[in-house]
Amino acid sequence: MTIEQTIETLKSGGTILYPTDTIWGLGCDATNDAACQRIFELKNRPDNKSFILLVDGFPMLEKYVPEFHSVCYDLADLADKPLTIIYPKAQGLAPSVLAENGSVGIRITKDPICLKLIRSIRKPIVSTSANLSGTPNPTAFSEIAKEIITNVDAVLEERTNEKMITPSQIIQIDLDGSVKVIRS
Repeated sequence: MTIEQTIETLKSGGTILYPTDTIWGLGCDATNDAACQRIFELKNRPDNKSFILLVDGFPMLEKYVPEFHSVCYDLADLADKPLTIIYPKAQGLAPSVLAENGSVGIRITKDPICLKLIRSIRKPIVSTSANLSGTPNPTAFSEIAKEIITNVDAVLEERTNEKMITPSQIIQIDLDGSVKVIRS
């Protein structure tokens, strides 16, 4: 599908398969719990695992995470590769995207395709790897399981020939500024 059709799918509560700033991802409007539940079903993933979300910048992030340590601004600005930060408390998001303690992993993306999707719906989007739970992350579109491709509502047919092998770094930052590296 085209990017315009993919945007319409997101706006109508659908699920998408799309290239992200890291690897191929499954996505949806991160404020729509029914769409997020469909992603769990597509991946056959336990619902006690949360998702990473993508936003277009700090103004959007601050809308959903009103309180976080100021070091997050510097870390996000200085990161030389995609960085996901787990923030301690979130609001206004689908309950299923949050961890049991209310935290959420969010990455500010610089990828033009992701930015267009996010800015078109004016909401964060889910960005979870396009694999079935327990299987390796696909490094190319050709490695994505057929059942995922056929069961999403839209496949964004951009960059399908590119290798994408770089998952983001993940760090957790508490309100007191303490940092825990989850994935380097």
